[in-house]
Amino acid sequence: MTETFLAEPTDDDGGAAGGHARAVERIAELSEDDLATLCEATNAAIIEGGGFGWINPQGRVSLESYFRGIMLVPERQLFIGRLDGAIVGAAQLVRPPRNNEAQAFAAHLQHAFIAPYARGHGLARMMTRRVEESARALGYHVLNLDVRETQEAAIALYESMGYIRWGVHPVYARDGGRTIRGIYYFKLLQPGGRIA
Repeated sequence: MTETFLAEPTDDDGGAAGGHARAVERIAELSEDDLATLCEATNAAIIEGGGFGWINPQGRVSLESYFRGIMLVPERQLFIGRLDGAIVGAAQLVRPPRNNEAQAFAAHLQHAFIAPYARGHGLARMMTRRVEESARALGYHVLNLDVRETQEAAIALYESMGYIRWGVHPVYARDGGRTIRGIYYFKLLQPGGRIA
């Protein structure tokens, strides 16, 4: 199953498309070509410090296995961002496991990235909106996320989209012998910001 969301430049993205075709898709399978461009974009983001969790670029087989595995997990939805038809980023909507009834109202946005060569076209904002829309349509009331403090562009994006910073983890990640803090956010998704 593939759900595609196309975008035209609008006032709320500042015309960020710059004449480029942009699309965000929720996907359940990838062609070999799409898998190759997704792996390339992932490694480019990792090299740039894109916060995907990995610090070092991964081999193609490892990344292919990872993305194929994501599409098999019922609690995960994979969204991909395209610029001029090529995959340049991804994000995951993670639903709570069935045994977590106490937090069944909240989902997580995880592993969001845009390759450095495709940034500045509004795709990160567009992808975040699509994840929010999907979570809302599934009945979730809260979307949680966390990022490394070094991801300044992501922090600015999420704060501009109404995410509320609620905490800081002082020893969130390690990179090159350095300890990096993690910033935690949430956003209420339902009208009026209510939790039913």
